[in-house]
Amino acid sequence: MTDPAEVLDLARRRGLMIATAESCTGGLIAGRLTDVPGSSDAVDRGFITYSNAAKVEMLGIRPQTLETHGAVSEEIAAEMALGALARSQAGVAVSVTGIAGPGGSERKPEGRVCFGIADGRGVRTETVDFGPRGRAAVRAATVEHALALLKAALA
Repeated sequence: MTDPAEVLDLARRRGLMIATAESCTGGLIAGRLTDVPGSSDAVDRGFITYSNAAKVEMLGIRPQTLETHGAVSEEIAAEMALGALARSQAGVAVSVTGIAGPGGSERKPEGRVCFGIADGRGVRTETVDFGPRGRAAVRAATVEHALALLKAALA
């Protein structure tokens, strides 16, 4: 497991603050980071954008992107991460959007999560299919993967 204290230390060494843009995790990533005492010098803010309206209003997601690709897509993950970076004092932002379950569809099954990482080098995205493990397990796996992505981006 990725130690959130290690992620925070890496951010401090780089002189960067962290922002999160979360949909399916509902703030759990920011919660893990801010569970660490003293995290306020490395965590700027978290955006919980569970609804599509929140994604548009808080992060500047383009409605056309939502219409074309849907909320669970790398395109939206990219716009979420870039929006969080632009609307914060952070130097790195992680985003997650996915289907924690129950449910899903053939095209977008339960357990599919799209991730974005934005920083001074641009934005990178990826999709992970965690499988239909149940809501709590998918959300926990998503938080862990997001912390690992932050760690890699800050290393």
